[in-house]
Amino acid sequence: MRRLGTLLAFAAFGVYWGAWGVLVPDIKDQVDASVSELGVAFLAVGFAALPAMLLTGRVVDRVGPRIMPVALVLFGVAALLPGLAGSVPALALALVFVGATSGALDVVINVAASGIEASGGPRLMQLAHAAFSAGFLVAAVSVGLARAAGAEPVAVLAGTTVLLFVTALLNRGHAGAAPGSRAHRRLRFSRRLLLLGVLCGVAFVVESGIENWSALFLETELDASPAVGGLGPGVFAAAMVAGRSLGHWLEAVVGDRLLLVGGAVTAGGGLALAAVAPAVLVALLGFGLGGAGISVAAPTLFGAAGRGAPDVERGSAVASVTTVSYLGFLTGPPLMGVVSGALGLRAGMAMLAAVALLLAAVTASFARDALPVRRLQHPSRG
Repeated sequence: MRRLGTLLAFAAFGVYWGAWGVLVPDIKDQVDASVSELGVAFLAVGFAALPAMLLTGRVVDRVGPRIMPVALVLFGVAALLPGLAGSVPALALALVFVGATSGALDVVINVAASGIEASGGPRLMQLAHAAFSAGFLVAAVSVGLARAAGAEPVAVLAGTTVLLFVTALLNRGHAGAAPGSRAHRRLRFSRRLLLLGVLCGVAFVVESGIENWSALFLETELDASPAVGGLGPGVFAAAMVAGRSLGHWLEAVVGDRLLLVGGAVTAGGGLALAAVAPAVLVALLGFGLGGAGISVAAPTLFGAAGRGAPDVERGSAVASVTTVSYLGFLTGPPLMGVVSGALGLRAGMAMLAAVALLLAAVTASFARDALPVRRLQHPSRG
């Protein structure tokens, strides 16, 4: 039940963000925001999430992952607020709460998954992140249809709130390790955790780049229609689900480091293909390979951080890696924008390919201790 509850929490988390991405045009109209005003308001999510992640790591070390139902309820409450906003300042304030509670829940669910692995349970992190991607994909498609039928943002967001509340009820019995002594409850940015966080941040540059720019690439460089352009993020999301599901099995065969290196090389090759694609289908194949390859990075690195920490420090360890890596999500889209604005979108995709290959090279060269090559003792479990 603990394992199922954790998977459902990841899926519900993905449902919200999949719904949110589709609702952005309606939210923009609702608060009468310009594109620049909307961009400034969105910054509130990242800036609120970062300190919340660090604080939550300490809280989890203090009380254990049984805090998950509370985190789900708080995020459920915050999830509804953007749908009630009537102005840009009100939206920015709502997104502060969304960012803080989202960052907290992100840490809590990753600690829960890594705790199951560390306690001798089956490997779960790849499958958990696949559940997030599946929830994201299903919500994006469903909310797109709901928008076409005339659904208002507040109604859709209320649905995500209900889902998060139900998931919280299903996680009421979520048990975790007993809290440790106060001496262990402090943030630890060790060299190993810093390396894992930087590697994940680099991966997030690639991930956010494909997610945010693939549709524009198809429409601008290959003259695709808006409907076809939307296939870019769709193919990417589907590839993330498939890549993480396959990664759940592959990590038992090749180990963490080889899985990460192989995934990064696959992503680099796919993005290089997209950068020179002469047709939409070729570009979509490239985005699919890019999504599948980079999909294994975050669960591999978060899992390694949690499994490598004692119970009383697992929350802070995962929070440290999550916080450092989140900077990749914040810097990825602007970096892609700068390169693409100066040299074109094809150059931007080529840059993402180079970043993915850099991730592979750094992982292979410098992550031997942080991600040792080993086979799992019980690969058939999970």
